[in-house]
Amino acid sequence: MRPEIDSIIIYEDAHIIVCRKPAGIPTQTARIGTPDMVSMLKTHLAPSSEGEPYLAVIHRLDQPVEGLLVFAKTPAAARELNRQLTTSGFGKYYRAVVQGVPEPAEGTLEDYMVKDGRTHTSRICDKNTPGAKSARLHYRVEKIYRDSDPATSLVKIKLDTGRHHQIRVQMAHIGCPLAGDRKYGDQKSTGHLRLCACRLEFIHPATQKDMVFELS
Repeated sequence: MRPEIDSIIIYEDAHIIVCRKPAGIPTQTARIGTPDMVSMLKTHLAPSSEGEPYLAVIHRLDQPVEGLLVFAKTPAAARELNRQLTTSGFGKYYRAVVQGVPEPAEGTLEDYMVKDGRTHTSRICDKNTPGAKSARLHYRVEKIYRDSDPATSLVKIKLDTGRHHQIRVQMAHIGCPLAGDRKYGDQKSTGHLRLCACRLEFIHPATQKDMVFELS
C-alpha cells in the first residue's frame, strides 16, 4: 500500500526534504511496481520541475525499519550532506527493542564487519578479512521489560558508522538480537522488526543552521 506523501514529509525547502519512512517501504528499489521513497518523492516534486526532478539519496534505512531520512534536492546540497556523512557530521540515533538485557547498561561496540552480497547479510569478522570495515555504535539501556519471557530492553543507539545491517548484527553479536529480527535473531520470532531511526542531526547545506528532527 502506498502511503500518502503528505503524511511522510516532515520538512521541505528548496534544498532538502526530510521524511519519515514507513516500515516496509524501501528507500529505493529496482523492482518495477514496488513503491519506494525515491519514486514517491520524485512524483511529489514532478509538477514543479522541468523534466525528471533531481533527488539524491544521502543515507538509507533497511526496508523493515521506519524512521527519519533526508534527501537532497540539488547537487550542491547532496555534496555537502555527503561530506557531513563521511566526516561524522551527521547524528543518527535509533530506538530498538532487544532480546535480553545488554551488559553493561551503557557502552560502545567496536567491531569489524563484512557484507555477503550473495545472501544480503553481514557478520562480525577479523579486521584482516577481505572487505572488512570498522563498525562503531554507542548504546544505552533506557527501560527493561521483565514481564516478558525472556526479558526485553528498550535501547537508545547512536551510530558512528553506517554499515550494512550494523545495529542488527552488533546487538546480536553481544547476545541481544532485535525483537522481530528473524535474520539475525530467532527465526521463529513474530511481529515486525523493532527498530526506528528516531533522531537526525545535521547542518543545513545552504543556511548552515543546525537541523534537528526527532520522532516521539
